[in-house]
Amino acid sequence: MISQTVEYALRAVVFLAKEAPLACTTDQIAKATLVPKAYLSKVMQSLVRSGLVRSQRGLGGGMTLAKPTESVSLLEVVNAVDPLQRIHSCPLGIASHGSKLCPLHRRLDDAMESLQDCFESTTLAEILATPGASVPLCAVPPAMLKRAITVSQ
Repeated sequence: MISQTVEYALRAVVFLAKEAPLACTTDQIAKATLVPKAYLSKVMQSLVRSGLVRSQRGLGGGMTLAKPTESVSLLEVVNAVDPLQRIHSCPLGIASHGSKLCPLHRRLDDAMESLQDCFESTTLAEILATPGASVPLCAVPPAMLKRAITVSQ
């Protein structure tokens, strides 16, 4: 339901939130989140343009969150890079359907609405504060990740 770009943006901002107030380089973020650096650079540009992330060049520079974690919703992050697409008319272009969605597309739109509501009501602070068995990133060293994939196959 979400694009890879959204997944990468969420990983990056959660990492920045976890590291705040320290500035982190794109290399550091890419390594910790297992996001390819070239792809991450484009994602970070979108986050900077949206005002969610601040970028500082030079010695001691890097990326930081531009707002407190309590005021950044997951939906803001999603909308900064790849907004959720709601279904307002037949995606197949069937003229007789017009703006009345068939039962399948109505359910798909309902699911998108639920996801949108969940993202809108969840902040970065909540993500960091929620206890879990794992860190909310893919902060597993690549060698361990490769080993885990091999074992599970």
